[in-house]
Amino acid sequence: MSTVKLMFFANLRDKVGTKSVEIDIPEKMTVLELKQKLAREFPGLEPSLDTVVIAVNREFAFDETILMDQAEVALFPPVSGG
Repeated sequence: MSTVKLMFFANLRDKVGTKSVEIDIPEKMTVLELKQKLAREFPGLEPSLDTVVIAVNREFAFDETILMDQAEVALFPPVSGG
């Protein structure tokens, strides 16, 4: 098992009800698998998970990114405007 810190920003924070949480995940879990886990554990997030921007350890991450133990995972809603 690995532990990651999740940080939620903007309306995602409102949907989850907290700005951060630490969770246990299986070793070699991908960002896509994390999204699936979050949809189960935080049903209010599910509609947003297809469009969130995710950063792992302050670098943009993609669905195939493997999460390492003690990773810091930030979830941002899509930004629009100009």
